Amino acid sequence: MLDPRLLRTFVAVADAASFTIAADRLNSTQSTVSQHLGRLETATGRQLIDRAARPIGPTPAGERLLGYARRLLTLQAEAEALLADPAGTATIRIGVPDDIVTAPMSRRFAEFAECHRNIRLDVTTGLSRDLSRRFRAGEFDIVIAKEPVAGDDARASFPEPLAWFESCEMSEAWPDPIPLVTFPSGGLYRDLMIDRIEREQRLWYIAFTGNSLGSVLSAVEAGLGVSVLPISTVAAHAVRASSIFTADAPLVVSIYAWESDGATGELLAAMSKVLSNRPIA
Repeated sequence: MLDPRLLRTFVAVADAASFTIAADRLNSTQSTVSQHLGRLETATGRQLIDRAARPIGPTPAGERLLGYARRLLTLQAEAEALLADPAGTATIRIGVPDDIVTAPMSRRFAEFAECHRNIRLDVTTGLSRDLSRRFRAGEFDIVIAKEPVAGDDARASFPEPLAWFESCEMSEAWPDPIPLVTFPSGGLYRDLMIDRIEREQRLWYIAFTGNSLGSVLSAVEAGLGVSVLPISTVAAHAVRASSIFTADAPLVVSIYAWESDGATGELLAAMSKVLSNRPIA
């Protein structure tokens, strides 16, 4: 390993073409500069500065080392600056359903990150059941989940009215089997749809499976099928409530957190405020 102090001395001498000037720039003495350079030459097994030249300068071996020395010193300075910067030294892990990451929620995350540069937000989207399981396993500090009934340890919960939706261009009644537009297996809305259709003794098939709210809504807009979705998510899309079935019982959107004080508590309150202000009709 090449000692950065020795490399810094070598670069200073090469740039100044003088031991005296290099010592001044390093706030050191000429004797110390000479010692450092000698130690570096011993470590590399090469003479790096031609002391007989006027002015002094790097030898061929020194010229080859000089570029690497500058790069090593630059990397060291960057590493020191990174470690001196408190940004991201702590982490708050958050799990949220895809449709909850709205513009207002994203702004709250950005505002929090700006005010707390020492905290890195690690936000993961996914299906509510999976997010809840991972929260209980300790993988998240805060989680938002949709569920039939809020748990006893929920910090807050908010209603999530649902409806069956279809394309605004749909002009005929849906035939049997009914084409469904849905999220992947394990999603609450998917299970609600299938359970309701089977209770109504209607036939069905999966016409489209989307991993995001946007893809599901696009498929419904295009007329690929019907879907159960939160009323709060459809305002900007060319879909309408379908008369195929009456509305199902609403879910709740619950927010859970292991802690409720300090920075985590501040973020928890901000997220809860966004949830409470969502349009649900």
